[in-house]
Amino acid sequence: MRRPRTAALAAASALVTASALTGALAGPAAATSQAPAVAVATATDPVTHEQNDRVPEGSVWTQHYFPSSDGSGTELHADVLRPAGVPANAKVPVILSVGPYFGHAGQTGPEGWTHTGPSSRFEDFVEGADLFAHGYAFVMVDLRGFGGSTGCLDWGGPGEQADVRAAIDWAAKQPWSTGKVGMYGKSYDAVTGLIGNDLDQRPLKAVVAQEPVWDMYQYIYSNGVPRPNVTGTADAYNGIATFDQMADDDAHYLANSRYEQTHPECLTENSAGYRIADQRDEHWTSRDLARMAKGTDTPLFVTQGFIENNTKPEEMQEYLDNHHGVERGWLGQWDHVRGGDRVGDGRLAMGREGWYDETLSFYDQYLKGIEPTVRYPAYSVEDSTGAWRAQRTWPVVERSVTLSLGGGSYVDDGGASAGAALAGSGGTAAPRTSDGPSPSGEWDMENAPRTDRVAPKGLAAGQARRQQAGEITSSFFVWSKPVKHDVRVTGTPRISLNARGEGNIMLKLYDVGPDGKAVMFDEQVSLLEPGRLAVDLKATDWTLAAGHVLAVEIGSIQTGSWRDTPSGQTIEVKGARLRLALDDPADDVATAGDRSPFLDTYLSQYTVNLPAGPATFTVPSGSRL
Repeated sequence: MRRPRTAALAAASALVTASALTGALAGPAAATSQAPAVAVATATDPVTHEQNDRVPEGSVWTQHYFPSSDGSGTELHADVLRPAGVPANAKVPVILSVGPYFGHAGQTGPEGWTHTGPSSRFEDFVEGADLFAHGYAFVMVDLRGFGGSTGCLDWGGPGEQADVRAAIDWAAKQPWSTGKVGMYGKSYDAVTGLIGNDLDQRPLKAVVAQEPVWDMYQYIYSNGVPRPNVTGTADAYNGIATFDQMADDDAHYLANSRYEQTHPECLTENSAGYRIADQRDEHWTSRDLARMAKGTDTPLFVTQGFIENNTKPEEMQEYLDNHHGVERGWLGQWDHVRGGDRVGDGRLAMGREGWYDETLSFYDQYLKGIEPTVRYPAYSVEDSTGAWRAQRTWPVVERSVTLSLGGGSYVDDGGASAGAALAGSGGTAAPRTSDGPSPSGEWDMENAPRTDRVAPKGLAAGQARRQQAGEITSSFFVWSKPVKHDVRVTGTPRISLNARGEGNIMLKLYDVGPDGKAVMFDEQVSLLEPGRLAVDLKATDWTLAAGHVLAVEIGSIQTGSWRDTPSGQTIEVKGARLRLALDDPADDVATAGDRSPFLDTYLSQYTVNLPAGPATFTVPSGSRL
């Protein structure tokens, strides 16, 4: 087996320590100078694991360069891993990953390697699926501006779309390729998989996309309200594009990796794009992957955590509705993880066994024409109870309803009045500032830090009491009658309303138990606009148990998950309506899977005290669906 990254880091650390003790210059350059020479692949000279231990066992590594498809002069770099021991003219199907994280020195920064070699980003997949033994090539292509590719980085935009197009065509046309290409990725390189589907190219036969962003705008803004990473994400990718690669890389690779040094406008232009707040601007419409999926039919295998804090399930349903091809999915209650990831105690992060086997079967079917020997569900879904079910599509909707919520008033003060009331009663209000970037400064899609601030346990109940006393505070609540039977809220809830005043609005859904413990399970924010406003919340899959109440909170933004500017105005809301897609859990068909570990973490973070108030609407359940 190839030496894992942890061993490489340990070896690098030992080298640096030894240099420091002898007074030698410490750091990656020193470590490289002390390391024995290893083979570096070219297009015509393959390198094996025995020649370079960063090459996975069972494969041979070559490097290649080819132009992007937009005529910009951008040159793309590819690391190719082909099965070892097969004839040079043997044709194999290609699994392709395109992204910013394949630099030879590391994914998001230097990782302490002592010599160059192909990225270990998807070592888990390569080894878990035993990819080379099953006769696949694995190709990693650097997007423009990253790794060994030239050009200005273009976060999900037309330039990167041209790169994906070129990478698919190039992989299909190589003499060792069958011409059939599948894409694989998680997070950013899952986004490029969605782009690949949107491009609808004939050689692309299957896409596996774990925890993607479905519309690039949604990662930076919510209906005009910036998220904290409005600057952090730009800075992160500028940093990834400019960190030094390995000193023993070939001259061509090193020259390309330094492209930004002679083109500083690349970093400036990248940062400027994130500051465009208008979702209707061409900068963002050209990155609306959900809209662009209309009519596409590439077989698609996706994963999505409904409650994850990084790449959220916003516009997921639109993308899947617009996609008309075969779909497979693992959807559930987890954070930003891969299908085969495990938590510290060994449990699977998604709670379901068999990720690599199912993924390999998916590729075998659509790249090799091999029918599966296991009948996998189209969608395997974990709902908020931790139970898994199989279904033919997602969402399954037995009834769509539009429920009248009425209206109320709130002060757009960012939670100041609610926090002051809590402090006056002896409680402590949570600060509204965000957690900020992680200690390493990373804020890319792979490493986004937590930015949410959960309200203190007594705050929701306090606001509700003040509301019922006739006071106007930072938000108001509307409650349903207790549901008579278990009922699932699925799909993408939408709230529409008329609001008088300028500022921001935050919309939240709570599952309130008979004991007054309430879990906030969906939220969204927006700038207020004249006229009627309609806001889609995140896609969800949440079961309300019999006797529970659905509560809706409407008010000012009271969390560090957005960088809003409170107006201080009193906002009057009229004619609010909630559209829900409902499903009866009694019809569920169980499938294998355990409770994902993150679900309990989420429940502990997002449970507040909120006794049910006066009921104003009814959520249908049971025989009423």
